[in-house]
Amino acid sequence: MSHIGKLCVSLLSGLASLAMLSAAAAAPPGPVMEKNVTVTVINAADLIRARSSGSQELPQVHDQQMSLTSFGPAPRIDAQTANNGRSLPFWVFQVKNAPRDGANHVGAMVGTSPFSEPQTSRIPTVIVPMIITTHTVAVSFDPKTGILGTTPGDVTQNSGAPQSTCLTPPNNVPSTLVLQSPIFQNAPFNLGGISFGNTQYIDAFQRANFFQALGGDTSRYHVLFDPVRITQPVTLDVPANEGLAIPAQAFGLCGTVQILDFNWFDGFINGTLLPQLASQGVDPRTIPVFFLYNTDLASPVTDLNTCCVLGYHSFAGEPTPSQTYSVAEIDVSGLFPPGDENTEPLSHEMAELVDDPYADNEVPPWGHIGQQGGCQENLEDGDPLSGTIIPTVTMPNGFTYNLQELAFFSWFFGGESLGINGWYSDNGTFRTDAGPQCGADLTQ
Repeated sequence: MSHIGKLCVSLLSGLASLAMLSAAAAAPPGPVMEKNVTVTVINAADLIRARSSGSQELPQVHDQQMSLTSFGPAPRIDAQTANNGRSLPFWVFQVKNAPRDGANHVGAMVGTSPFSEPQTSRIPTVIVPMIITTHTVAVSFDPKTGILGTTPGDVTQNSGAPQSTCLTPPNNVPSTLVLQSPIFQNAPFNLGGISFGNTQYIDAFQRANFFQALGGDTSRYHVLFDPVRITQPVTLDVPANEGLAIPAQAFGLCGTVQILDFNWFDGFINGTLLPQLASQGVDPRTIPVFFLYNTDLASPVTDLNTCCVLGYHSFAGEPTPSQTYSVAEIDVSGLFPPGDENTEPLSHEMAELVDDPYADNEVPPWGHIGQQGGCQENLEDGDPLSGTIIPTVTMPNGFTYNLQELAFFSWFFGGESLGINGWYSDNGTFRTDAGPQCGADLTQ
């Protein structure tokens, strides 16, 4: 075993250090704060141009930083809050002299430490179906500009009700389909020739991620979404300029696709939905999953060059401790490449919420791979492999689910891998780390 390029990880004692971490990374307190959230973007305009020309080359997903408005001060979680059970459980890490850049890095993840206190963490999770009504319909598409022409028209989609297109009984209720997925239910997982038993996908990934730290004994360590329940659907009546519907026949799809304005939608979550859901038991100890069906995000909605965001994870800054949440769709419309449909976006976002809950776990810059055409410097373990799935999983309901391959902790920091088989991702696509630091211009 070489002593060159070795990853040294030391644990900070307890969650008290998380207060220091959050304070250092946070914006100054105030009534309104801006937050940058990394989201997965697929250029729908390019997709439609490719389909129209008969091209077999589909554009790749890419990364985009969007500035979102959130209400309240920056997140701060102190040891007393965590120990009183008023937030998700967190563990804090510090990487000293990371092989990829020689610098020290500190961050936090959901669960307990796989290095010093491997235990089972159970995270209450709430799936929130959405009834979305838009009042604008796309009637034309300009292939030169990517702009949609529109006319007034009402369209409603409900991710908590049976669907008559794209899905077939008994698997035609999107929210039930997601609840029955291997993201939230047990399935037999074998990663890299190693059995992780019957468990959820993100749990299997996290145990594979820190396989060497656990000494190969992963039975002691789990990060589980449990219990998982579905709330009553919430209703969104979208202003005419903030959303539209694309009829199925317009682009040869199996069903209607809606597009919502990214910033309007996230503002509605923060300002309206999260306060409303508090009466249904949604609080900082839980993860709400705002669940969309064949509904994408963009800004503005009429410009397909800004479309489409399939999911993201974020947090609300008020009240403290901060409320983390995830947004993801199940897309079965046929608009996107197969690797990006089904539950691939949700597996991407739930893994990142666990490993980078505030999207600010800084790592040596990496990029020009996966969805990132430029450079990025946070530990978003879905981004480097967006659109790449592990072998599909068929559940007892008979439905076959797509799950994204995910990058390991060691891929970001370098050195010898802490993961299974010395790999740097859970299906072995990455056999080396991210390599030399990405260019100094992190705004590419």
